[in-house]
Amino acid sequence: MMKTAVVYWSGTGNTEAMAQEVEQGMKDAGAEAEVFEAAAFSGDKMAEYDAIAFGCPSMGDEELEDTEFAPMFDDCKNGLSGKKIGLFGSYGWGDGEWMRNWEASCKEAGANLIQDGVICNEEPDDEAKEACRNLGKTLAQ
Repeated sequence: MMKTAVVYWSGTGNTEAMAQEVEQGMKDAGAEAEVFEAAAFSGDKMAEYDAIAFGCPSMGDEELEDTEFAPMFDDCKNGLSGKKIGLFGSYGWGDGEWMRNWEASCKEAGANLIQDGVICNEEPDDEAKEACRNLGKTLAQ
């Protein structure tokens, strides 16, 4: 059985709701799935999982949350090479620049990004929830 993880940070609950949908997609595909808030995950856990979905909303000037998520993610970068990775997050303004920058950073680190990141404006609607479940299913295959 494939072992997968969802690692996220959420300030308003929107990205947390997306994380729950990603987890459900992983389970629907038959994978073992564990969910972690960013503070409970670190680079030394990367090798334990076949695939990982990382979720973080856009903060400030379209950037990753910088007190918990970004330091944790930086710690994970050495473990990204060759790993199946999916990205997701919500935003309240902008055009998704934070996700494009994040995807580029993952590719530079050698991650196997399985698809474009899933983003939604504010609270995830039915379309965003389905996209998150599909992200989880794709990661678990």
